[in-house]
Amino acid sequence: MTEQNFDSDVLKSSKPVVVGFSAPWCGYCKRLKPAIGQLAMEIADKVSFGGVNIDEEEELAKKFQVETIPSLMLVKDGQCSELLVNPPSKAAVKEWLEGKGVL
Repeated sequence: MTEQNFDSDVLKSSKPVVVGFSAPWCGYCKRLKPAIGQLAMEIADKVSFGGVNIDEEEELAKKFQVETIPSLMLVKDGQCSELLVNPPSKAAVKEWLEGKGVL
């Protein structure tokens, strides 16, 4: 995701979108990525997933006050949730989404 397509692909999306903020050099981001990918496939009918490389999209990271990566944000009906910072597991992300009422 980029600053150019964020409004159209995320804020105006017809279904909720989980935005993952990460960077290629982030070891924990790399470890979490497969779990997020599995979850994305499991719930693709309910939620979309996308990523923001904070090194390439610094303005988006600043706009959403991303200070620690990985961080996840849920965007539902154009509204952005608080960040889920450094989730420990796929189960934790799923529980977070359940708490947000999207699962």
